[in-house]
Amino acid sequence: MTDQSRSRSLWMEYAPGPDRPALDSSVQTETVVVGGGVAGLCTAWELARAGHSVVLLEADRIASGVTGHTTAKLSALHGMAYARIRAIHGARGARLYAHSQQLAVDHVAEVCQELAIDCDLERLPAYTYTEDPAKADELREEAEAARAAGLDASYETDLPLPFPVAGAVRVMNQAQFHPRKYLLALAADLERLGGRIFERTRVTGLREGSPCKVSTSSGHTVTARDVVIATHYPVFDRALLFTRLEPKRELVVAGPLPAGPEPGGVFLTPEGGTRSVRTAPGGEDGRRLLIVTGEKFTPGAVGEGEVEERYARLASWARERFDGVELTHRWATQDNWTTDHVPYVGRLHAGARHTYVATGFAGWGMSGGVMAGALLASRIRGRESAWTSLYDPVRLHPLREAPALLRLQAQAARHFIGDRVPGAHADSTDDIEPGGGAVVRVGGRRLAVHRDTTGRLHALSARCTHLGCIVHFNDGEQAWECPCHGSRFDIDGKVVQGPALRPLEQADLTEESGGTREGTA
Repeated sequence: MTDQSRSRSLWMEYAPGPDRPALDSSVQTETVVVGGGVAGLCTAWELARAGHSVVLLEADRIASGVTGHTTAKLSALHGMAYARIRAIHGARGARLYAHSQQLAVDHVAEVCQELAIDCDLERLPAYTYTEDPAKADELREEAEAARAAGLDASYETDLPLPFPVAGAVRVMNQAQFHPRKYLLALAADLERLGGRIFERTRVTGLREGSPCKVSTSSGHTVTARDVVIATHYPVFDRALLFTRLEPKRELVVAGPLPAGPEPGGVFLTPEGGTRSVRTAPGGEDGRRLLIVTGEKFTPGAVGEGEVEERYARLASWARERFDGVELTHRWATQDNWTTDHVPYVGRLHAGARHTYVATGFAGWGMSGGVMAGALLASRIRGRESAWTSLYDPVRLHPLREAPALLRLQAQAARHFIGDRVPGAHADSTDDIEPGGGAVVRVGGRRLAVHRDTTGRLHALSARCTHLGCIVHFNDGEQAWECPCHGSRFDIDGKVVQGPALRPLEQADLTEESGGTREGTA
């Protein structure tokens, strides 16, 4: 699969919904939600349903960022999470996590019925499996931990897959759906309830107080009692969450299966850089669509393999295990992992009274985002839930989180310092192939240089505008990525994904030709 015309999410082919205006004047409201993905939309809708005045601000189009590129599994079984959560948060923490996530899965089904939303919702079992007999005992342990946490979990060896497995955890009554169909319907109901949505409105500033004030790149402001930051990676980080968040990117390939038996569930194995499998309706002649996710990697990290190679590896895996599948689409998704395996949902920092955040869903943003919407709406209304402290971003378990914290900080330092050291290659910019990119040393500056398919060079500062790490080129998606905190920029420097708020600085190569290349991605 090398045809770039196929690089589009299945979900993004659904109608975009009405074109909503950008914020063109300063406004006041009770709560302003920053971010129009699943967490932001669910929070805004829950508040509006409770009678609150709500404004939602989205930098692009709602349900089109990470949420528009998810695999859209709705499950409380999150890979190998429960044994790890129990080890750090105790048995009670694992039970609260399981209960809150399962409630989120069930809540989506209830809302679909309440609002008559047709979003291809299907209830079915979820599986975490291994093909390695040596790892079967780990799956047995995870099945026991999930069952002890309150899920309908069991250990299985016979799965509805066309290839053998050594063992698996199964949890019944999970789900899959079309995320944009669901969230665009939720957005329409939010507006019916009096909520206001502004698209193409980038938030650039936050002043906390009574009231709070959010400022935008256009100069207009929103004044509100409460502010929710639901921007995937927090664009305002006053609790230093970047020291405890690790961005990871995953690739997706999809296409119609031949007629016949299909996988009867949603599946995941952590092996081989992760492999996740589900199906969806919508193929020609009534055929089901196979969706396979995997090849987890740090965005922008040099030495983790070129993205085109990863796409090829994932496509090969899908074809080997699902005979006759026709792969027609490919895309990528991104999420953030916390150091203690539980998302950060709650106070923006220890002193916060009216500012909140939702992040760190570790690839499970559908159930996590729905949970976050309910939790934050309850907190803003003055109601505490049983799992408020579990998800509180201010929590810290120094001894139990120490290995992950140290690894994450060492990794960030390695990128920040190591990426400034000249690499083994010193090729001329003339050697950058059409469609390729490289970080180039020019007159003491590091520039991010891309050559488009016409041969024209695009030069930018290679310093990420978030905290100054050096970006690297993603050949599979034609983007510049920061390995420290996951910011992404298009070939012209525009912010595609935060936490960066400002574009990469433009550079002029007309008087600076003949630089040396330090690395490609």
